[in-house]
Amino acid sequence: MRKVLVTGAAGFIGFHVARAFLRRGEEVIGLDNLNPYYSVDLKRDRVRLLEDQQRSAGQGRFEFVPLDLADQPGMTRLFDERRFDCVVNLAAQAGVRYSLENPQAYTSSNVTGFTNILEGCRRTEVGHLVYASSSSVYGANTRMPFSVGDTVDHPLSLYAATKKANELMAHAYSHLFRLPTTGLRFFTVYGPWGRPDMAMWLFTRAILAGEPIQVFNGGQMRRDFTYVDDIVEAIVRVTDRIPQPDPEWSGADPDPATSSAPYRLYNIGNNRPVELGYVIETLEACLGRKAIRNLLPMQAGDVPETCADVDDLMRDVGFRPDTPIEVGIARFVEWYREYHKV
Repeated sequence: MRKVLVTGAAGFIGFHVARAFLRRGEEVIGLDNLNPYYSVDLKRDRVRLLEDQQRSAGQGRFEFVPLDLADQPGMTRLFDERRFDCVVNLAAQAGVRYSLENPQAYTSSNVTGFTNILEGCRRTEVGHLVYASSSSVYGANTRMPFSVGDTVDHPLSLYAATKKANELMAHAYSHLFRLPTTGLRFFTVYGPWGRPDMAMWLFTRAILAGEPIQVFNGGQMRRDFTYVDDIVEAIVRVTDRIPQPDPEWSGADPDPATSSAPYRLYNIGNNRPVELGYVIETLEACLGRKAIRNLLPMQAGDVPETCADVDDLMRDVGFRPDTPIEVGIARFVEWYREYHKV
């Protein structure tokens, strides 16, 4: 039985990943600071479900630890006392738009907190650190699909800059201390138990309430919406594949996604961008109601389109996200109605 630390275990993706590890019989330590960026009740409901799951026959063991990544003494104790085999860092201050309002939250969690993760892994010789990056790192890139071989030196938000910083910090530790690290660039994740600040939830709530929805860039935005189960499957497979130094890597022509150190980067996306207008139409069909659309210009920090090149992921772990948007939205709506009793 592996001992796995999942940070952000009360969050959207972290909750689903912890469930997947429990189904595999792993021992999961779930860390989260339960911050009020969105509903703490929703986060507590996720934790309760994880605690109930670990009591089921044949499941792994789960323990919840309320702790902030930026708490250096607390993180030091956690790593020293538990000695993890694998760390999956999914805790972060999320949200592109919120980074314009509260930049300090991003440097505290995403930079200081990630430093504490790296130091804990280095000191206790963790076998593999897998961490969440984001498609936001592609920033001003316009060449589609986004490839992990592309340079990502022009972020358009502080959130994106902190995620790029995580990749650079991880590489430094992989190089200096031979710590195996794998960064995962997620593309617009959605599904049951999602985040209330994201479009799928916001649109569903507003349509059911008969309120207008805010549609940026006139609905012309295109996103590589990726169903959460596909994200989880990729994460679990990646944890089993500890990166090795790439013997073909060359400093004369450096590949950003690999290294002479034990370091890798992967995109996790559906590889099929969908226009926001079509997402709204699909939600309308599932909900049986029409949306009232308030068309707005593009917001600062946003990009018009995202699309993931996932060839490297397919080559190395044998998996490619493929849940159709129509299927994923129907599952989300079914969960939303059940959870909110509407």
